[in-house]
Amino acid sequence: MRRAIAIGAAAAVCAAAGAGLYAGAIPRADPFVGPMTVAAAADGGAVIYYQDPDGKPFYSLGPKKAPDGRAWRAVPAGADVSFDEPEEQLAETKGEAAKTERKVKYYRNPMGLPDTSPVPKKDSMGMEYIPVYEGEDTDDGTIKLSPGKIQRTGAKSEAVVKRPVTSLIRAPGTVQEDERRVSVVALRFEGFVESVANVTTGDHVHKGQPLLNVYSPALSSAAAEYLSAFNAGATGKDLKGARRRLENLAAPEAAIKELERTREISLSIPWLAPQDGEILERNAVPGMRAGPGDVLFRIADHRLVWVLIDVAERDLPQVAVGTKVTIRPRAFAGQSFEGTVALIYPHLNAATRTARIRIEVPNRDEVLRPEMYVDAEIEAGTPGPVLAVAESAVLDSGSRQAVLVDKGEGRFEPREVKLGRRGGGFVEITNGLSEGEAVVTSANFLIDAESNLKAALKGFAESTSTPPEAPASGSGARP
Repeated sequence: MRRAIAIGAAAAVCAAAGAGLYAGAIPRADPFVGPMTVAAAADGGAVIYYQDPDGKPFYSLGPKKAPDGRAWRAVPAGADVSFDEPEEQLAETKGEAAKTERKVKYYRNPMGLPDTSPVPKKDSMGMEYIPVYEGEDTDDGTIKLSPGKIQRTGAKSEAVVKRPVTSLIRAPGTVQEDERRVSVVALRFEGFVESVANVTTGDHVHKGQPLLNVYSPALSSAAAEYLSAFNAGATGKDLKGARRRLENLAAPEAAIKELERTREISLSIPWLAPQDGEILERNAVPGMRAGPGDVLFRIADHRLVWVLIDVAERDLPQVAVGTKVTIRPRAFAGQSFEGTVALIYPHLNAATRTARIRIEVPNRDEVLRPEMYVDAEIEAGTPGPVLAVAESAVLDSGSRQAVLVDKGEGRFEPREVKLGRRGGGFVEITNGLSEGEAVVTSANFLIDAESNLKAALKGFAESTSTPPEAPASGSGARP
């Protein structure tokens, strides 16, 4: 019977070949054997198909001739190879009695259709139905494959272990100034610029460095009031009130101490830089009139800068405040800087579906300059080792994620799992697996196809209310 099954399978393949398909994967007899007539093939059994006389992988179900007039070679059943499993072939050599040791539960369609029969039968193409023995079709949700089939499919299994799951999120960005490190030099009164220090836009200045000299009647009046109270030996609220007026006008502390030391009112007061940094803007001109709030200088400290990058919406859950980031300026090949994520902006860009990330990067040598292009690499991943499997082990249908658990002895159990983070070729398993279990990492889609086939057959049998053990009808049904 197994030989008949093999013959039927070969006939089905030959039918495709007869339609003009290339059947390179079909086993064939020795290509160097000459043409065989139907009568000569009788000794080897019935002719099951015809092959090209030159041994080429072309087949036909009926007699045929080559362009040069030679007849195609008839291939009898005895010259065809068997499609039986190795252990089944071994059973055949031991006699037909070995086949009767297992009980046939039912017969399934040879083409994989959800059609079963309680007795041997053939389909419309003449192919024998394949018997399903006890033990091959289980009710525990597992799939059983023979060692030969496992070896041919190349299925491999790996143990589920705890490991860190890390990934790199790459995104371009630009360097920007830290908004908290920008200051301006402006007056709180109406005055005149007498002179400006020899500094220009782009120069680096230090905190307390004189930038310009300012004259103001309001400032001179406040200085005279304070000097009068100081010379009169006033104490308490009177002296503090006079000094507070100078402080409210933002008079430099150095100018107030100089007034106390010399007890003379200067015509102009030097105005000092409020911080270290580069001059971004210089509007002060000698002799100009400056009103309250007019920006005379703008200074920025670049020893700490921001890097703004846009991260894709799908990668946003993997980024958190405090995550380490490597910055590589495009202008300096091979040079990198380390920073951390300081802020994830609350809004997405509707056009690009990206979120803006702010990274703070120390810039002590001030190599990074505003508007410079950089490439950022965010080290995303789990904080510690987690249960993880290879990405190839997951069967993802979109709405369902599952793995095939290797139960040993050729049995595989499909199991639904919940996934976490991905990275480095691995995916985190948050639910469904335990440490130490083995999962299939290669050829799992072939085993899954076997599982789906058996599930379809079982579902069909249940829907017709004819259990395989005691079927009521032998005709089966076709969808």
